Amino acid sequence: MNPDVAFPIWSQDRAQRVGAVLERCMPRGDEPPQSLHQAMRYAVLDGGKRVRALLAYAAGEVSGSDPCIVDGPAAAVELIHAYSLIHDDLPCMDDDALRRGKPSCHVAFGEATALLAGDALQAFAFEVLAGANLRDPRAQLPLLARAAGSRGMAGGQALDLANTGTMLRLSELETMHRLKTGALIQAAVRLGADCGRSMGADDNDALDRYASAIGLAFQVVDDVLDVEGTAQSLGKTAGKDAAQRKSTYVSLLGPSAARERAQVLREEARAALGRFGTAARRLGEIADWLTTRSH
Repeated sequence: MNPDVAFPIWSQDRAQRVGAVLERCMPRGDEPPQSLHQAMRYAVLDGGKRVRALLAYAAGEVSGSDPCIVDGPAAAVELIHAYSLIHDDLPCMDDDALRRGKPSCHVAFGEATALLAGDALQAFAFEVLAGANLRDPRAQLPLLARAAGSRGMAGGQALDLANTGTMLRLSELETMHRLKTGALIQAAVRLGADCGRSMGADDNDALDRYASAIGLAFQVVDDVLDVEGTAQSLGKTAGKDAAQRKSTYVSLLGPSAARERAQVLREEARAALGRFGTAARRLGEIADWLTTRSH
């Protein structure tokens, strides 16, 4: 693709690319057990911004990787994300009936099938990543495992559930979201970058600082949109955080200060990319997009 193409065209192309990869690799809906495979496809193939896949492809450009090499990691992080959304929506978790503008997986297929679909998608993500043309599987597979586990997404969700109805300090809120949201975002960036030339310690540190900042910024904007958006615009239930008495950036800072916090984080993310020059153009554009989005 022409490197000068506008970001909306680039992002649409990469989203369609990973969508096609996922369509090819996932079990068919008519393959037994049909209901399980249909639920998996329902959760993965229809909708979503593909943020984590876009980050993987953009980080791959920093290290000069061919997009074909990034396809596997990009698909794997989207599978992990889809599994986490299924489980997040379950009645025993956040109990949400709407996701990506349609009934949540457990509403459409039942709780048991949805639970199994999430389990299967998590396992399938590692199958896809293990089958990719990775430069260093011994490093890259544990990277995704850690992001999904108790020191990443699962741990962040546990903290979220444990602190529902509790007023957290800002530092505690950020710790929770660095795990629940930020860990997979950081893994997406590192997995994409690892598909190209070998990166030095300073380069990896810069990418980690970018991912850490953009992961928090993503959540700050999510919290603002939960207050200001609608179910139609968001594709999920609006006002859920307040209804569940959860601490958010808005409840702690107020909407205006929360948006200011998102902009500070965007600048931190962009500053971290300075060492990479134009190779990090897409990562910078993603930072701008995620902090100015309306859904």
